[in-house]
Amino acid sequence: MSKVVIITGANSGIGRAAAYKFAELGCEVVMACRDKERSKQVQEEIIQTTNNRHIHLMQVDMSSVNSIKEFYKEYKARFNKLDILIHNAAYINHGSPHRLNSDNIELTFSTNVVGPFYMSEILRDVLKRGEKPVILNTSSNIVKHFFDPKKHIHFEHLKGEWSAREPFSVYKQYCESKMALVMLTFYLAEKYKEDGIRVNALQINGARMSRETLDKFTLKWRLAARAQNVFFPPPEKMAKCYVDICTSSRFKDVTGSLMNDKLETMVRADEEPSVLKQVKQLTGSQFYPYYADNPEERKKLIDFCESIMTPYQQDVSTL
Repeated sequence: MSKVVIITGANSGIGRAAAYKFAELGCEVVMACRDKERSKQVQEEIIQTTNNRHIHLMQVDMSSVNSIKEFYKEYKARFNKLDILIHNAAYINHGSPHRLNSDNIELTFSTNVVGPFYMSEILRDVLKRGEKPVILNTSSNIVKHFFDPKKHIHFEHLKGEWSAREPFSVYKQYCESKMALVMLTFYLAEKYKEDGIRVNALQINGARMSRETLDKFTLKWRLAARAQNVFFPPPEKMAKCYVDICTSSRFKDVTGSLMNDKLETMVRADEEPSVLKQVKQLTGSQFYPYYADNPEERKKLIDFCESIMTPYQQDVSTL
């Protein structure tokens, strides 16, 4: 039986490239996208190019816990197992104003963190039925900002209208959300170990952005991103990393790891490094910030996410 793969945000960028690659492998691919109409053309292109008829399109808004719950109900009605879950979708609209989701949570954090957490939790039962099931979270080298010992996630500003003194910045929220996703990876890897579900994360060091993504930026950020695109690799490179981490025998026993774009397992930085070690940590690709393993901050993260999810929690077997 072929593997079933869910890829969120599979209609553009790395997600789209990954959908092609998994389709070429003969996998049954579920494109989980917010805009179903806009994604239909991509679905048809993948089917025609790969000659794989098992490419499905399902609607989900990753910023909405209720939308994820509806996605799960539809998924369970159509499939009885899940082998690979890739949290690729992200809110990255640099320059946009402060926005809230339907649960009154800041949109960047709700899309990039709370959504993946809830989707992983609600799909846990079908993942347990999969063949060597794995969850892959996508982080970013933007988390290097957390090498600054003063940097932390501002949980106090994630609910309701923006209350901080400094102006709102999607860039800063994106940075915090990607660190939170690394912390969530470590937490879920330990939690799901008893079920045989591996949970890993990939640190993306940059990939050429699609026109669809660039169009969401304000002009200043769009111009900067276009300049960066000249130096960034095509999305197919990172898509191959998705496939390798999820399917290669090299990683069959790996869980709770953050990997760089060379597919090397990254290690935690020292809490109080020497000056020489600081330089090595900042310039190298082998280290992640000590903050990611801070137990107090991790507890704040889990408590925050669960406080959002609690009103929607229900025995999934009844859905």
